[in-house]
Amino acid sequence: MPLPHLDRPFDYLVPAELDADAVPGVRVKVRFAGQLVDGWLLDRADDSGHTGRLAYLEKVVSPEPVLAPEIARLARAVADRYAGSLADVLRLAVPPRHARVEKDLRAQAATGDSDTLAESAATTPDEVSAASTTDAPPTHVVAVAPPPPAGVAAPPATTGVAASPDASEPTGTPARPTVDPRGWRDYPAGPAFLSALADGRSPRAVWSALAGEDWAARYADAVAATVAGGRGAVVVVADARDLDRLDAALTDTLGPGRHVCLSAALGPARRYRAFLTARRGTAPVVIGTRAAMFAPVDRLGLVAIWDDGDDLHAEPRAPYPHARDVLLTRAQLAGAAALVGGYTRTAEAQLLVETGWAREVVADRATLRARTPSIAPTGDDPQLARDPGAATARLPSLAWTTARDTLRADAPVLVQVPRRGYLPSISCADCRTPARCPHCAGPLALPSAEGAPACRWCGRVAAAYACPECGGRRLRAAVTGARRTAEELGRAFPGVPVRTSGREEVLAGVPGGAGLVIATPGAEPLAEGGYGAVLLLDSWALLTRADLRAGEETLRRWLSAAALARPASAGGRVVVVADGALAPVQALLRWDPAWFAARELAERRELGFPPATKMASVTGPAVAVADLLAEARLPDGAEVLGPVPADGDRERMLVRVPRARAAALAEALHTAAGVRSARKAADPVRLQVDPLSLF
Repeated sequence: MPLPHLDRPFDYLVPAELDADAVPGVRVKVRFAGQLVDGWLLDRADDSGHTGRLAYLEKVVSPEPVLAPEIARLARAVADRYAGSLADVLRLAVPPRHARVEKDLRAQAATGDSDTLAESAATTPDEVSAASTTDAPPTHVVAVAPPPPAGVAAPPATTGVAASPDASEPTGTPARPTVDPRGWRDYPAGPAFLSALADGRSPRAVWSALAGEDWAARYADAVAATVAGGRGAVVVVADARDLDRLDAALTDTLGPGRHVCLSAALGPARRYRAFLTARRGTAPVVIGTRAAMFAPVDRLGLVAIWDDGDDLHAEPRAPYPHARDVLLTRAQLAGAAALVGGYTRTAEAQLLVETGWAREVVADRATLRARTPSIAPTGDDPQLARDPGAATARLPSLAWTTARDTLRADAPVLVQVPRRGYLPSISCADCRTPARCPHCAGPLALPSAEGAPACRWCGRVAAAYACPECGGRRLRAAVTGARRTAEELGRAFPGVPVRTSGREEVLAGVPGGAGLVIATPGAEPLAEGGYGAVLLLDSWALLTRADLRAGEETLRRWLSAAALARPASAGGRVVVVADGALAPVQALLRWDPAWFAARELAERRELGFPPATKMASVTGPAVAVADLLAEARLPDGAEVLGPVPADGDRERMLVRVPRARAAALAEALHTAAGVRSARKAADPVRLQVDPLSLF
């Protein structure tokens, strides 16, 4: 049940006519409080130990055991970690049923067109479910051991790329499969990491990719090594573009039919078909967006995530789990290997390295210098001496000349602009007061050069706008978007093709000849042969955000764009319009994300911010928030911060504890939510553990 106070399994009797279909993992319908509700059959037993009268299962919705025992244990651990309910996690873990897909797959299995459904794995005593009957009087089930503790605990000994074989590895295994490290040779620890995967061991690595690295091919190599060792893999990426790249790389490496793609964008039927293919063990590898983090895989040997700092990895539905943390929890529970990779490195990944939970896989400095483009800022002293206007210009002379010279050399230029649209923010040209909607006070924007100002909140057009401060009717740009930038650069470089890539249309690739590509962060297309120059504009829009992760996110976006440039030896250049003394700029200049991540983590330790500490947010009406915190038996050392205003008339409180008390904090908040749920409190409260945004 999704209610916090009912977050536990319940015992039911299984009638004789449902005995064959009522296997662990199937969907069922039961009577609960007089209503017919959906549920999952988690386990069967001969005796429950319950002294009262038990009800019967009403129906087995489908004989397909879609909930694997491993996923049931993982869902319980994730629910406990995030102070959520098992029902909410299972809603994320198993896609909605599509009856026609089940019928088609059963028909194919009957005719020999596909593998038949694998036998259910042995059930574990961690769950409770319905009972088995072989004769007329049904028997009932038993509730047994409590769920495993939440969170990812550090192992007793460090496990890295040179780890010893897993203690559970059977003796007398065949000879080591031959694995070609290919591009992993550029990283001293890379070949050993692949060898450990092929040997059936469980190395854990944090990988910092080089500029120009074909990361999808490297992940395909790691997956191929895992499959060669007789195990399966789950790989999670942020968006559809990354998924397409990884799909193509795996097809080239493993061959067709060896993996499935799982994404919410596939649609109900295709997604459910891919899920059942994985559940039946037909394909040993599952890749996808965050929907794949719970994908069932037989003999799981590797979990991997690319670009874990992307906020698309954070689930927006309760209990708001992050794909990285779900995968690491899964690796811990299953004894599988883990790979966290990206051009940059998050503070969370740095914590894995510093605690010894994982080992870093990085290139040496000589290789790094050979692969990195030439990077220059516009705000350092030498540049300001040559161009005093560089401190305020949107496109300083260094960026201008770099773009001009690159286009003359018949090479493409990438321009990264943080904001999409034409003029997403405007102000009065006379007094510089931000232009706001007279109806809802939302920000006004210009959709085009000829368009009228329109509200970004309510959509109303303000054609007759007059500044409430000075009465002026002229407007100026406060923030310049990607489309306006494309228009300006198109006039500056006549005859040069100008392409935009953003929310409306995201380009996958562009030709290698002269051309301008204006893209928002995350929408940068690949260029044939790499970009001759990359210009990083409007850095203030990224660096000045009121966010704990502003510097980390800025560096992530910069490195992702700069990685598309050619090496310096091939003429590749990157110009960042920012002061060279800033820490993110320094990390970009040296291509040293590990240094910046260690610096960020040290500062957060000093200030008591995640991931150095564990933090939870409680958001809702003021009375409801106070009520929940009054009910919560917070662990010793808990610090309550706030309140601060939230959306509408709600407020937000933060609770901070040391990492060692994370499980106690989640349990206390979940129990308090259960108390409010049991007494049917009217006002809802939103609980988030490790929220992405604290302010």
